[in-house]
Amino acid sequence: MREKNYRSLVKSLSYRITGTVATFIISFVVTGELKFAFSIMGVDFISKIAIFYLHERLWNRIKFGKVQGGPEYEI
Repeated sequence: MREKNYRSLVKSLSYRITGTVATFIISFVVTGELKFAFSIMGVDFISKIAIFYLHERLWNRIKFGKVQGGPEYEI
């Protein structure tokens, strides 16, 4: 089964939101500065979405670990 590009984008967003919240909490605990933690969170969120999306699209081109399946729907 082939994934659409928008599926990769939605997956990357949900994954990054989770990771970004963790990054924000860790940044705030370590620095104690709310403004600095928000700055780190913003850079982290945008850069890692782009990296994950590109990584996901690249892996969709690699046949390693994929098998040919039957039809998704039959009557």
